[in-house]
Amino acid sequence: MPRDTRPGNGRQPRSLIVSVFGAYARETGGWLSVSVVVRLLGELEVDEAAVRSSVSRLKRRGLLVQERRDGAVGYALSPQARVVLAAGDRRIFNRTRAPLEDGWVLVAFSVPETQRSSRHLLRAELGRLGFGTVAPGVWIGPAHLAHDTREAIEGLGLSGYAEVFAAEHLAFGDVRSRVAGWWDLEALQSQYRSYLERWSPVLTAARRRTHLAPADAFRDYMGTLTDWRRLPYLDPGLPVEVLPPRWQGVRAEEVFFSLRDLLEEAARRHVTALRG
Repeated sequence: MPRDTRPGNGRQPRSLIVSVFGAYARETGGWLSVSVVVRLLGELEVDEAAVRSSVSRLKRRGLLVQERRDGAVGYALSPQARVVLAAGDRRIFNRTRAPLEDGWVLVAFSVPETQRSSRHLLRAELGRLGFGTVAPGVWIGPAHLAHDTREAIEGLGLSGYAEVFAAEHLAFGDVRSRVAGWWDLEALQSQYRSYLERWSPVLTAARRRTHLAPADAFRDYMGTLTDWRRLPYLDPGLPVEVLPPRWQGVRAEEVFFSLRDLLEEAARRHVTALRG
């Protein structure tokens, strides 16, 4: 099956580790032994030193907790990581695009200069959720982001500096042209193309094979999942009506979910066998 054979497949080891823990650690109480993590990442062309360094960074960020079970040293998902992964599941594995008639959620905020770092965190969080920018201090997203938006603002302790509105575009100009200004659709289209260039041939090859080796399935599934999971955050399910013709996100979504259907079960068998 076609595969990028560069070390780590050109991906950050930390991103691959998050994919592995998100896909498989929750099946075993949120914990994986160090030896299993090293072996799994080794199959993804990441050497042991890079694995241990990346795991240490995730530990410092509070996402992993060192824990010994049955005499084996390993890492468990922290409560914070479990929340992050559950939210990620809803975004990454959701095929639904927002209906245009549902409207928008609008966030207006003004954080004082004395809390500049908090203002930066709010902007970063809105960007992570997939919001576009209407004007300084005014951000917009599909209506289905409302709940996550409220939680994010409250979590940052900034509810006193922000307002959240349900909105409808009334005037002026065509909403499609406005969306192209609020989001960098050209850059997003380019990232979808890059995903398709890498993974469409893998899907074609997988469909032709009568037998898929579990080890190959694991490597390809972790690769496509890692490459895919950031895209639904950049594109928060924008309505098809406001997107350019031949939007590559539609095809990219088809490729990802088709690969998931073909690879996920065999990949899980491989991980289960490796864990013993």
